[in-house]
Amino acid sequence: MFIIDTIQSFISNLQLPVLVIIGIMTFIALFAGKLARIIKLPSLIGFMIAGVILGPSLVNILNDPLQEHLSFITEIALGFVAFGIGLELSLKILKQQGSKMILIIFAESFLAFILVTGSIYILTRDLALALIFGAIAPASAPAGTVAVIQEYKASGSLTKALYTVVGFDDGLGIIIFGFAAAIAKSIISSSSSGLFMTIFEPIKEVFLSFGIGGLVSIIYCLIARKLKSATDIFIFTFSAILTVIGLCTVFHLSLILTNMIFGIVVINTQPAPLVEKIHQKLKEIMPLLFVLFFVLAGANLHISILPSLGIIGVVYFVARSAGLMGGAWLGAMIGKAEDKIRKYLGMGILSQAGVAIGLSLIIKHEFSKINAWGESIGSIVITSITATCILFEILGPILTKIALKKAGEIK
Repeated sequence: MFIIDTIQSFISNLQLPVLVIIGIMTFIALFAGKLARIIKLPSLIGFMIAGVILGPSLVNILNDPLQEHLSFITEIALGFVAFGIGLELSLKILKQQGSKMILIIFAESFLAFILVTGSIYILTRDLALALIFGAIAPASAPAGTVAVIQEYKASGSLTKALYTVVGFDDGLGIIIFGFAAAIAKSIISSSSSGLFMTIFEPIKEVFLSFGIGGLVSIIYCLIARKLKSATDIFIFTFSAILTVIGLCTVFHLSLILTNMIFGIVVINTQPAPLVEKIHQKLKEIMPLLFVLFFVLAGANLHISILPSLGIIGVVYFVARSAGLMGGAWLGAMIGKAEDKIRKYLGMGILSQAGVAIGLSLIIKHEFSKINAWGESIGSIVITSITATCILFEILGPILTKIALKKAGEIK
């Protein structure tokens, strides 16, 4: 501990410029990713370990104030990830996949919600607390899944299914969270006043996300068709994604859902040569964005929190994993999906990070204002979710790689 404190004090006294720090973290992450590949792990695990080393848990170069200062990098990366997911969701392919994808998305989201809510309630006898944990359970972290798919150049029916599920379950998760949080809030405050307005908020968020994503995509498509150079198209795409992210910040919308809608409109309305140019340029920039995103994600993982995981965290981890994997299997079985989707899809959707932590921060902020009960729930949720996200972010990408390999979609 003395050595860590000495290193942190020394680095703090250096007062390194932000650009130097970004350069250092990119350099270290590059080789940490290569080391991870040597031991047969996805590169992003190496990026995250580099983040843990550089973050508050160890040397503290990426301290909490600096992470807040660099949060725009995370938003840009998530915007591009969501747009990229949208570009994979061709309606033609979705029609081929049929209703089975809808069944899988509903089954895995609602089974995770039910199992987590039931398990936490049996453990604590606190319905409001159980509903909040259940509401956060369906939220996924698509960046981890997409990074593994792109790194190993996976392709096939399981890969397509993963793109679809991690893309759409966030939208459903937001709706589930809105309803469950509204009910929990009314239980805590012992009042149903304002319940309709509280429930209305997530519905409004989803509809506005669709509206803004659709509007920007229409303007984008009208202009992009007139551009010939792939470089010009990419610069215009970059500006459009930044605009969508900014609008999401102003109107408090889901940047994942909004950018995904943007990508869906583009893939389903634009000629193949234009879409191919976008794809090629995305392939060039995404590795850098993944490096920056996962280093910052690793820096957010405070290892000191792990001992506070407790029995609630363990129950949440087990119940969420069982709900997502069991729900994916059940939905695939009812929908008569092919064998490898039934067996392995659930392994590829366990990652959880930014969205879940964001939802837990909302709970802590809003519930703390109600009363002491709400404040207690907020503290329990933020601690447990942050700790379990460390485990999900480490295990999720590893299991995604295993699933894709067993399905024969990693060459």
